[in-house]
Amino acid sequence: MSASSKAPVEYGVAPLRLEVSRRFSEFAAGVSFDDLPHPVRHECKRGILDWIGCALAGSRHATITTLLAGLRAAGSLERVSVIGRGLKLGLLEAAMANGQMGHVLDFDDTHMDGVVLHTSSPSLAALLSAAVAEKRSGIDLMTAYVVAFEAGVRVGKASPRHHDGGWHLTGTLGSIAAGVAVGRFLGLDPGRMNHTIGIAATQAAGMQQNRGTMCKSFHAGKAAANGLLAGLLAREGFDSSEEIIEGRRGFSRIYSATSAPEALIDGLGERWELAGNGYKPYACGIVLHSLIDGVIELRRRAIAPDQVERIELQVHPQAIRITGVVAPETGLQSKFSLYHSAAVAFLDGAAGVAQYTDARAVAPDVVALRTRVHVRPEDAFRTDEAHATVVTRDGARHEAHVDHATGTHDNPMSDEAIEAKFQANAAPTVGEKRASEIAATVWALDELADANALIELCA
Repeated sequence: MSASSKAPVEYGVAPLRLEVSRRFSEFAAGVSFDDLPHPVRHECKRGILDWIGCALAGSRHATITTLLAGLRAAGSLERVSVIGRGLKLGLLEAAMANGQMGHVLDFDDTHMDGVVLHTSSPSLAALLSAAVAEKRSGIDLMTAYVVAFEAGVRVGKASPRHHDGGWHLTGTLGSIAAGVAVGRFLGLDPGRMNHTIGIAATQAAGMQQNRGTMCKSFHAGKAAANGLLAGLLAREGFDSSEEIIEGRRGFSRIYSATSAPEALIDGLGERWELAGNGYKPYACGIVLHSLIDGVIELRRRAIAPDQVERIELQVHPQAIRITGVVAPETGLQSKFSLYHSAAVAFLDGAAGVAQYTDARAVAPDVVALRTRVHVRPEDAFRTDEAHATVVTRDGARHEAHVDHATGTHDNPMSDEAIEAKFQANAAPTVGEKRASEIAATVWALDELADANALIELCA
């Protein structure tokens, strides 16, 4: 066969012309606050308030102190306030620090409708830096935040086996979510929005291997900086592929074993992903929450710890895959241990910040009880479902079944619970008076003329 008669070999990025990224970009650039249903607007305020509280609570964590030392060594302009620290860094560095502190306690919101994603930490951290670079209103901030969920969650659904490949979605999808948020906040046109997505996606990274280390929350910080940089570069005319999600070598093809690019635009403008967001009553991996609910319920039945023969847990297999650390040695590791979580839930009747410290991870009473925790996978369970049994030394069995973990879409936290969590997280850092001012500002965010005022309250 002559060279001229051979079938042509298409270059890897030859266009498919599915126009999925382009159509999503048109939506993200064109959607207005008036397009958002009132329940979505309200959910927006709940998410922002919850995240600020998590960031303030995380602001004094040793991980953040270490990060800031490194950023100072690298040098930075003082432009954007670092939440809860009383100092300023450059736009990108502040986004990185604020994004990491929002996620360092694993207390931030989690979307679980097919994609397990912490959208707020990268997106809001990027937006708070953008608010210093470009004056915009609270309405602009809210609209950009809503669009961030559309981007992050939908790209995740377009890449159905992305998590299976070992990627940490808050680092990868979070970069894209933050980029779209910044692009919308800056008022980019559809073409530049499309390039923002491409610039953010090509920076996307974060590996699950880093669970239980400082790097896990660093993914959220890097995603915030990635997204912010993407939006700023696109505004200046920096370009990218316009088929970055669906292309032959696009995100959903190379980051996932299967690809469903049409999910990026399915029901766009009709189904709002923020409406499926969930909030955490416990400062640990989301798949642990249902078993914690069950064990705390059993603790309320006045069973003495020294009478516990064993704690039996039935959970979705994903809970074991993600949180199967048997003997955590640090607080960060303990956030991914169902054995530790069951033990502190029974001993303390809680699973808050205090239960996931370095000291509690190696406390003798916790170590002793977690050896009596036994777990069994149940394929038929939902990811937010669990069954807990305490067997006492006299052979009695005490059981509790949790259909949906507290804080999930099917068992939501009330506004009062969200604000109580915020106050508990924020007041130790900024005081009760300023915490109340922050809450009032968020609940009235659609009346705020300058979004930058919000971050100044949190400094």
